[in-house]
Amino acid sequence: MSATWYECKVKYRKLDEASGMLKVKTEPFLVDAVSYTEAESRITEEMSAYLSDSEEIKITNIKVANYAEIHPFENSDRWFKSRVSLIAFDEESGKERKTNMYLLVQANDVKEAYENTIVVMKDTMGDYTIPAISESPIMDVFPYFSGDEDEMERLEKFTALKDSVPVNNDMDEAMEMADVLSGEEE
Repeated sequence: MSATWYECKVKYRKLDEASGMLKVKTEPFLVDAVSYTEAESRITEEMSAYLSDSEEIKITNIKVANYAEIHPFENSDRWFKSRVSLIAFDEESGKERKTNMYLLVQANDVKEAYENTIVVMKDTMGDYTIPAISESPIMDVFPYFSGDEDEMERLEKFTALKDSVPVNNDMDEAMEMADVLSGEEE
């Protein structure tokens, strides 16, 4: 199952580095969720880690993001939107057809974002071009499982719970025979 990413615009008080004062900012964040309701819940939970108890956030907008894939890279602090055009040859019409997809790639500048996009696409079998890369306003990305130790513990607990439910795949021969016989009578 592929991830559905929701872009959540959050209004909150943030320390302005230039002036040293708290200013109200509206910034977009990305969360991995299965519905708008879960996206709202997840962004509220994730943002609470950055705020004191007295501070509040206001979610001003939630929309499904159009990213095919999200690729974080170590030692990078900004997110870039890479448009990748997959090139396919249409044998019926004899023309090349391009299909665009958008990747969110973490990098420090546009050149590094281009290089990281090339790294991401290295195992692609078909031809492609990268017609555009632009800096994204996305401040941070919150996936379900980031690979952190805490996340791994949650994943292990989930797996243990899932494995604790008995699965009975034994076939009841008498019931199967009754099903077969009733199917033949009709």
